[in-house]
Amino acid sequence: MIATGISGEGAALMVKAKDVRGRSLWVDAWHRLLRNRAAVVSIVILGVIALMAVFAPFLSQYGYSDTDYGAISCAPSWWNDPGVCNAGGTHWFGTDNVGRDLFVRILYGARVSLSVGLAATLVSLMIGVAYGATAGYVGGRIDAVMMRFVDVLYSLPFIFFVIILMVAFHRNFYLLFVAIGAVEWLTMARIVRGQALSIKEREYIEAARAAGVGTWGIIRRHVIPNLLGPVIVYVTLTIPAVILAESFLSFLGLGIQEPLTSWGVLIADGKEQMESYPWMLIFPCAFMAVTLFCFNFIGDGLRDALDPKDR
Repeated sequence: MIATGISGEGAALMVKAKDVRGRSLWVDAWHRLLRNRAAVVSIVILGVIALMAVFAPFLSQYGYSDTDYGAISCAPSWWNDPGVCNAGGTHWFGTDNVGRDLFVRILYGARVSLSVGLAATLVSLMIGVAYGATAGYVGGRIDAVMMRFVDVLYSLPFIFFVIILMVAFHRNFYLLFVAIGAVEWLTMARIVRGQALSIKEREYIEAARAAGVGTWGIIRRHVIPNLLGPVIVYVTLTIPAVILAESFLSFLGLGIQEPLTSWGVLIADGKEQMESYPWMLIFPCAFMAVTLFCFNFIGDGLRDALDPKDR
């Protein structure tokens, strides 16, 4: 007679095998990202800055355009300077040259700079991924024509292109999204095209073709989802580039206009007063530098977490 029973040790192994569950690439990447201390700290800092920007009206008694002519160019309330002026109340970061609270204006500037960075990056993401994936997968003459168009746009100076848009459509807040996003998608398209050229030679693409899936169906269901890793990493690097571009335009007077403000506007104002009132330049620059560093640390962490060869 053949014994059909299972020993206690074998049963225990079967129970353990049932408890073992595989982890997807995204779950594994998330756990790897959490082990990156710099990236985690950067996420926390960015979250705090974003929350402060959202709840800026509740964090101070002043509005971003409120002026106090009794507290013009006052130093921060904690500044150890005999010339400190607190006539208008408590100003954590001091006031500017017309008596507006710098702390509140920095938080409202964070609203503008972060929203422009996110919105313009979203525009470049949608255009660049669709354009690059199509050019890379279709290939041939269509790819050549599409990428030559990208090369032509690359040859145009960024500032010249933005000035043309400003003159044609007049200066407004939402035009910044279009102007910056219309330039930043070019690099995104090149990166996505290079990845698509590699992906279209994979076995699962051949299987999809053999199953009768059309070109656009393959691009939508197979090519674009497999591009998400490099795209997500590049997005985290595009946002600080867009914030810098917006700040540069505002610094030149082509971006946000008074009384609304952004970090670029505040830095431009602080530059004029840096010798007499250094806090007007120090605090906007500090917030901007910390934000840019955080995005770069997050991008480095995501690159390491999403790299399947880095185990």
